[in-house]
Amino acid sequence: VIEKINFGEYYALILFSTLGMMIMASAGDLIVLYLGLELMALSTYVLAGFIRHDIKSNEAALKYFLLGAFSSAFLLYGTSMIYGLTGTTNLNAIALYISEKGLTGNLSLLLSVMLFTVAFGFKIAAAPFHMWAPDVYEGAPTSITAFMSVGPKAAGFAVLGRVFMVAFASAKVDWAAILIPVSILTMGVGNIVALSQTNIKRMLAYSSIAHAGYALLGIIAANNEGLASVMNYLMIYAFMNIGAFAVIIMLRSEGFRGEDITDYEGLAKTHPLSAALMLIFMFSLTGIPPTAGFIGKLYIFMTAINAGYTWLVVVAVIFSAISAYFYLRIVMYMYMKEPKEVVSLTTSPATGLALIMTTIAVLVIGVFPSFLLDLAKAAIKGF
Repeated sequence: VIEKINFGEYYALILFSTLGMMIMASAGDLIVLYLGLELMALSTYVLAGFIRHDIKSNEAALKYFLLGAFSSAFLLYGTSMIYGLTGTTNLNAIALYISEKGLTGNLSLLLSVMLFTVAFGFKIAAAPFHMWAPDVYEGAPTSITAFMSVGPKAAGFAVLGRVFMVAFASAKVDWAAILIPVSILTMGVGNIVALSQTNIKRMLAYSSIAHAGYALLGIIAANNEGLASVMNYLMIYAFMNIGAFAVIIMLRSEGFRGEDITDYEGLAKTHPLSAALMLIFMFSLTGIPPTAGFIGKLYIFMTAINAGYTWLVVVAVIFSAISAYFYLRIVMYMYMKEPKEVVSLTTSPATGLALIMTTIAVLVIGVFPSFLLDLAKAAIKGF
């Protein structure tokens, strides 16, 4: 049920999108990868505009579709260049050809890497390819925004890691040089622009952009430990972000959207449990111990330091400190302001279950992180 509209195709589209993500993440060929990406993308375009009578939802779908089609063109062009250069679209065969022919530094290869960076940068909402995210996150139904902020981003990073660290493994010096400025710009844009946002969904959109910048550090490290840190970070990000959106969904009621930051004034007095849950998720997104968000950032920063990118981690820590302002501003509104009006909660069993699961995950992983780290490392062995 979204916005009190119950359509069966909603669930089918979610499943199609998830199937596309799974195909993307497991693809060993660029053509199969593209098919999975399009299956995911076409489903999410429709989901973004699912509320047909809402102008913002329609606008979100149109922007997402147009810019998504544009990024797909970059992916196809990059694929065609790689095929022209190597004669294959198989990732392992591409890696073997580049290594045997010594194509590191080749102009065509560099151009292909840049085209892939643009295409995947759109999917993970990395700057400067992020322009779609704030409007789409704000306009799409809140439940879809929660899904889009986690699923496609995780699939995008899986593909980014697979293509760059398998197909372009011998050219990692070249693509790392491209990803470093993208990571810095992504962290900068996400954290700085989020400071001025008053709509919580737009704020979380820029937060999502910033977190993509942090996760890129693991890709830049260009080793299995880096990939494991990215997988671990994205899983933690999924828990804390879905939890935050679940609280937003709870606050929605007749005539009350719960999307403006001022809507959270005095929430600790009217709904103390909801405020406490949002506090946990905001602390985790900031990276404050003992929440899971701290563990995710710590592991990914340590991985980058071990790979020789200490200066880049210093930049990331500075931006992470900046992010504390807009996350903790919500906490300030909840606990240090008087409530404007008492709003009734609209908790469904599914939302309640999501909140319970995400809260437990954020707290347990923050105290016992080894289980998730071990799972991530085991998954990377078969990457």
